[in-house]
Amino acid sequence: MKEQFTTNVINLKSYSISEADKIIVMYSKEKGLIKGIAKGIKKTTSKLGGRMDMLVANKLMINKGRNLDTICQAEALNTFFNLRHDMNKLFYAMYAGEIVANFGIENDPNSEEIYNLFYSFLDKISGLKEKEQIMLYLLRFQLKIMNITGYSLELEKCVKCMKVPDEKEIYFSIETGGILCADCAEDIVKKVKIPYKISEFLDTLSKEEFNTTTKYDDLVTEKVCDICINLLKNYIEYYSPKKFKTTKILESIR
Repeated sequence: MKEQFTTNVINLKSYSISEADKIIVMYSKEKGLIKGIAKGIKKTTSKLGGRMDMLVANKLMINKGRNLDTICQAEALNTFFNLRHDMNKLFYAMYAGEIVANFGIENDPNSEEIYNLFYSFLDKISGLKEKEQIMLYLLRFQLKIMNITGYSLELEKCVKCMKVPDEKEIYFSIETGGILCADCAEDIVKKVKIPYKISEFLDTLSKEEFNTTTKYDDLVTEKVCDICINLLKNYIEYYSPKKFKTTKILESIR
């Protein structure tokens, strides 16, 4: 008898391996990054159908294989329907999915936390209408997943001297992983000067729970979000073990 297991997943990407079959790459709540073969998925009679589309959350029954597992049943938990009717939402969701794919690992000890964060992000932006609010939750996602995966940013104190910097002169450094005071920034070649309010804003988002309302929710603008998303995008790309493909698309919609 074949060994089976059940797990909740979100589909990240797929690729064809025959005229009828595809490999589906997924992030699992229980097992981290996994992949399985969806046999006959390209046939119109396939029972799996649209449940194997990208960015769909499913409860799967999987048969363990010697080299590759086989997806035998899928129950849709959330299709995040509204993502597919808004290009901004869809591209931000695709970018978030690539972050999960790049930083996720098999048998990830943080699998439940990452899965829940990714699910909450997709569910949240599906229901939003204002672009700045969608961008705000992308920022929250970027910060939270970096915290979970061990790449959290220091946004309150200088990463070198650990003192609170002068509000008038604060720098951000990808290499050091956070903000720098003017004195400590002198020896760092790659840095960018940022307003104090930006570091305060990002620090607040980083420390609060994902769905917690902050004082910035009604004040945030597209311009501020754009600056911050780009800042974090560069940081995430720098530490990513894999190259990104969606960042050019992300830049085209900003």
